[in-house]
Amino acid sequence: MSTTTGPDRLNDLPRAELIRQLLACLDVPRWAADVADRRPFADVKAVYQAADAAAPELTAGEIHAALSAHPRIGECATGKDTSAKWSCNEQSGVDGGDAELARALREGNEAYERRFGHVYLVCASGRSGTELLEILHSRLDNEPETELRIVADELRKIAGLRLAKVIEG
Repeated sequence: MSTTTGPDRLNDLPRAELIRQLLACLDVPRWAADVADRRPFADVKAVYQAADAAAPELTAGEIHAALSAHPRIGECATGKDTSAKWSCNEQSGVDGGDAELARALREGNEAYERRFGHVYLVCASGRSGTELLEILHSRLDNEPETELRIVADELRKIAGLRLAKVIEG
């Protein structure tokens, strides 16, 4: 295991290990391989540029596959992998002790899934459960194509936040 941080850490990792870590950021194998293959990175900015260049357009299939790595808002991911741990931390603003909020999120998630056929995804870091519920409700009237573009943007936001953790090790 490398003790370096930043782009040097990523440059030093074996390709397979880097891809494994990148998949915890965004579970899209094409993206992870593309980012890994853009090494060596001169600096942190180059890492983010590589990540952005690798995911300007995610296919519907890639979006749906990546969504499978994300739990419903208000639910903690199961498992002990990196992505599950990060997901629980990202949703830490949701008050698990608020029964009314939990009910509203459960009902909102169910309505969203009936409407769009996939889990509601939003970059939850730093947001309260109430705010996440308001965003959910604001998106229910979107057309499916519009919503899929929003989900792709949210996946990229989450990937950027998680990539910072990978960079620092």
